[in-house]
Amino acid sequence: MSSESTPFWTQPNVEPKRKFRWLLEFANTPKFIVKSVTKPSFQIQTTQHQFLQHTFKFPGRVTWQAINMTIVDPVEPDATASLFGILKNAGYVIPSEISAGPGYETISKVKMVSSLGNRCLIHQISAEDSTQITETWALVNPQITSVNFDGLDYSSDEALNIQIGLEYDWAELNPAAEGSPTRGGTPWTLPEPTST
Repeated sequence: MSSESTPFWTQPNVEPKRKFRWLLEFANTPKFIVKSVTKPSFQIQTTQHQFLQHTFKFPGRVTWQAINMTIVDPVEPDATASLFGILKNAGYVIPSEISAGPGYETISKVKMVSSLGNRCLIHQISAEDSTQITETWALVNPQITSVNFDGLDYSSDEALNIQIGLEYDWAELNPAAEGSPTRGGTPWTLPEPTST
């Protein structure tokens, strides 16, 4: 009997990916302070062509969408100081430090990407063992677009959070460079391409 004809609930090896089984590698951020992260997503633009009373649509460019992450701001290591350090490493100079020569520095893509470690990795781990990675997304050329250091409130005893917005050029699923023999499952059977 094939696995397609066997009900999934009778197969002990069927395990859904779970929202809480993941680890983030981002600019050497300690893994334990990361609270949440959105996974990559993409949009495919569509170009329309009109002929008589008909409209035909053609796929266009793929655009990868920004992700957001939330981290806790501990005293040690100081996440606020670390993020401000990333900003300065990317080329930002506060006005009081501007001087002739090197002081006329600005943020550049190469310095921003380098200050974040060139890649951001989102690993989803298996139920059996955290060394078994079921899925990895690699965000290539990550760049911080926003940082929100949360607000202060006398009526709350909650931990301070930091929200970070991140753009990237593209994402790769299970890249060979991050290879692991246990990474990834088998895709469902895809339709054969047809020529018409």
